[in-house]
Amino acid sequence: MEMWKIGLIGGMSFEGSSVYYRKINEAVRERLGDLHSAELLLYSVDFQTIVDMQKAGRWDDAGRRLSEVARSLEGAGAECVMICAVTMHLVADAVEEAVDVPFIHIVDETARRLKASGCRRPLLLATRYTMENGFYPARMKRHGIDVMVPEADGRTLTHNIIFDELCAGKVLDHSRDALISLIEIAKADGADAVIFGCTEICLILDADRLPLPGFDSTGIHVDAAVEFAIGKGGTTRSG
Repeated sequence: MEMWKIGLIGGMSFEGSSVYYRKINEAVRERLGDLHSAELLLYSVDFQTIVDMQKAGRWDDAGRRLSEVARSLEGAGAECVMICAVTMHLVADAVEEAVDVPFIHIVDETARRLKASGCRRPLLLATRYTMENGFYPARMKRHGIDVMVPEADGRTLTHNIIFDELCAGKVLDHSRDALISLIEIAKADGADAVIFGCTEICLILDADRLPLPGFDSTGIHVDAAVEFAIGKGGTTRSG
């Protein structure tokens, strides 16, 4: 029996990509038992080159770069492709168009989980690009989800925690407290859930210990990848 091969576009940051690698393999082992682990390919880009593109607003260049990576993964045998970073789903359409294999979209998967839980008004905690560009709320609206984001100061705070701390491997208690305060404010304003809209958010917040139900989009994305890899109903495909 053979699993479908997962293609991971990673390195943005490598801290977040390591979460994907660990969680995917843990989930496969849990589903299949014994010493099973995932069949996957990881292409880890140099994050600084992507950050430079982000800061310069060169999203078309970033889309072309990740599309090249996606084609490389497909050429190496990946049977699906996913981006291990929420922000870079800003260029997801370009990546999806670049390959013939399925593309697993983190926003769609998160929206489905929210709807299944009866949540329709989540707070989004993410990078400034994700919170302010508009692509994320627009994609969520396709599923009937109305996304909230923090006020300007809260967006700056969250963005800086992600880039200056979490992406550098720093997890600070006072930053955790600050994020929880943002969630409490959103709850008072009518939020019914909180989305971890950046891969690294799960490094600092526990989805089960918050003022609102937490939805870790990384974990949700991983679940979708593992379901693809082992097949619907938990069966592997014939080799």
